[in-house]
Amino acid sequence: MISSDPVELVEQAREGSRTALARLLTFVESGGPAQLATAALAYRAKAPYVVGVTGPPGAGKSTLTDQLINVVLDRGSFGGADDFDQVSVLCVDPSSPFTGGAILGDRIRMQGHATNEHVFIRSMATRGHLGGLSLAVPDAVRVLGAANFRLVLVETVGVGQMEVEIASAADTTIVVVNPGWGDAMQANKAGLLEVADIFVINKADRPGVRETRRDLDQMLELGGAHEWRPPILETVATDGTGVAELWDAVVNHRSFLESGQLEDRRRTRMRVELDKVLSAMVRSRVGALAHGDAYEAQIDSLLAGTTDPYRAATALLEEA
Repeated sequence: MISSDPVELVEQAREGSRTALARLLTFVESGGPAQLATAALAYRAKAPYVVGVTGPPGAGKSTLTDQLINVVLDRGSFGGADDFDQVSVLCVDPSSPFTGGAILGDRIRMQGHATNEHVFIRSMATRGHLGGLSLAVPDAVRVLGAANFRLVLVETVGVGQMEVEIASAADTTIVVVNPGWGDAMQANKAGLLEVADIFVINKADRPGVRETRRDLDQMLELGGAHEWRPPILETVATDGTGVAELWDAVVNHRSFLESGQLEDRRRTRMRVELDKVLSAMVRSRVGALAHGDAYEAQIDSLLAGTTDPYRAATALLEEA
């Protein structure tokens, strides 16, 4: 029987129960006391290595991720270190306008792995969060780590500030583009240069690959010299072409980070996660203050011209 106690669920998830793991992820999505208890347990476990896959809609991210799963399971390690026999995928889907839940489009495209006991795929709804990554994603990653997953692939919807969002949650960020995307290069240059660890030109069997590679090379040149220069790879996700080379690039980037930058990157990630939680708590507190007699009294004073918004807000904070 599956428990509703986070402590028991974590133990069951460690023993391989996918149902227990799914319930824990539901806790972190739903919020409330169960989320807090789950997070408290999950963050004690070793963090998994997170590979983010992002890019504009229609770039083929889901198909590429599907093929990457095959290569990862076949290799079974990060280049001979940290062997593993399972992989998890978080697909951050667009939210349904009716239910607020995930539309599940990514899982539909990964049906080939639906019955694979070595693969766990979970769709998470953005719920309107700017950038496509919900606040629950960092907690979900840590829950997967507590369930003994050493590798987590996070695929985003690729909208808004998706580049910055995925970079804040990943150790290695893959940015996927298509041939002929050069018209959008200038508009996206700053964000891409800031976060991409690996560039992938997917659908490389179509015209325009050479021009897209040239545009990416020019962007990298304009960005100046860095210790790590993002490689530019070509793939055809529909038949798996270039996907093995993509995994090799991920392994190489991980090796590069292990020289000392991985700890720094994860420290930056912790800052981002803590800032998000602080912001959420402050918003919750503000929401509680924006009701009641004291709030209405300040509104009356504002209308009467006897105070200003800054003094009114200060007074409400002092009374809280």
